[in-house]
Amino acid sequence: MPNPQPPACLLIFSGLPGVGKSTLAQAVARATPAIYLRIDTIEQALRVLCGLDVQGEGYRLAYRIAADNLRLGLSVIADSCNPIALTRREWESVADDAGAAAVNIEVICSDAGEHRDRIESRRSEVPGLVLPTWQDVQRREYHAWNTERLIIDTAGRSVRESEVELVGKLRSRDIFQESLP
Repeated sequence: MPNPQPPACLLIFSGLPGVGKSTLAQAVARATPAIYLRIDTIEQALRVLCGLDVQGEGYRLAYRIAADNLRLGLSVIADSCNPIALTRREWESVADDAGAAAVNIEVICSDAGEHRDRIESRRSEVPGLVLPTWQDVQRREYHAWNTERLIIDTAGRSVRESEVELVGKLRSRDIFQESLP
């Protein structure tokens, strides 16, 4: 008899632009059988294909795609800034409604100078996406957290070091036990 499939899990990556969340989310996606959803890609597609001035449409579309996959028993990695309590609750509701587990992961860079350097030197991986400036990041609305989450601080660390820490924290919660390196 085959091993039963572990329950689907929604990994909800959150954090300001430039902290390393997409890099970490993509590393986990490469190492696991999870579906990867990036809000930047969805929102940019809505701008280009539909001519929309995107507000919350990208998140709402991503919620539906995530829910479809979670209901199929497939885990999902959601990569977004996820800056306000409302979107955080909505992601959790997506998992709950689909009968899946949810893990919030907040990626931070506690060194403001390093964070600024990252913002000012990075290039967009999403064709046509205009990246925020350091001033944009500083002015961005970002609510304090009041729910449980894993926190990964990427300041002064390599991508690999941050990935190892995150994988350890996911393993301690029995998430993707067999898949993670």
